[in-house]
Amino acid sequence: MKHLIAVLFLLGSFSAFAQTGIDGDWKGTRETPNGTMEINYTFKVEGNTLTGIWKTQFGERKIENGKVDGKKFSYTISFNEMTINNTGELVSDNEIVTKNERGEMKLTRVKKEN
Repeated sequence: MKHLIAVLFLLGSFSAFAQTGIDGDWKGTRETPNGTMEINYTFKVEGNTLTGIWKTQFGERKIENGKVDGKKFSYTISFNEMTINNTGELVSDNEIVTKNERGEMKLTRVKKEN
């Protein structure tokens, strides 16, 4: 029984280390004709699937069709009968770069306050 508990503990530890650095809250800005707009993301990775929320001053939308391949990922956001395809890459523990037809945006990790 002790060996079974030890094996289960080790397997749980490996899955914790397998978590991706993409998980968490991220913030960036985009220049628009009406000025600078702040964009916030909450990313959640389970296996090769990316889910989460995209938030702006105009509201929030779910991230759809999200896929993760190592440090690279893709997803879509739909609003006003438009769908925007996005790609991204985890550059470091605190930086992500996303791209779509409107350009490139750098996101920085939002640190949780203790």
